[in-house]
Amino acid sequence: MNPSIQISRAATADLADLAPLFDAYRMFYGQPSEPARASAFVGDRLTRDDSVILLARGKDRSALGFAQLYPTFSSIACRRAFVLNDLYIVEAARGQGVARALLEAARAHALSVGAASISLETAIDNTRAQALYEAFGFRRDTQFLTYALSLA
Repeated sequence: MNPSIQISRAATADLADLAPLFDAYRMFYGQPSEPARASAFVGDRLTRDDSVILLARGKDRSALGFAQLYPTFSSIACRRAFVLNDLYIVEAARGQGVARALLEAARAHALSVGAASISLETAIDNTRAQALYEAFGFRRDTQFLTYALSLA
């Protein structure tokens, strides 16, 4: 792991650094910039403690990226599991091991609470992320189809 990358679990004190990253993440997926909405959403996650947000910082303490894990359960394994719902690295920090460091921290967290697995989804055309996930050990599901019901 790159020693110049520091990963910690985000707290409400990190909101000012985390919210712009979350807004940029949403824009990456085609959403308009909505800083206030991004801050409110991430602030709620931190206040309610209903997700685990891992924040990557450089030696200068600048925010480099984040990963957000949502807890769930595996009925088959009868254990906790996590959904890695969000992973974002600022453009200037890509290719420097930040994403891998966040994945390592996510795995360590999941193992520390006895989770059975971490699952994720990514865009079909996000081949760079797919390569990283597969190199890290994630395997593409070939047994199940994913369906979604939009309620918007």
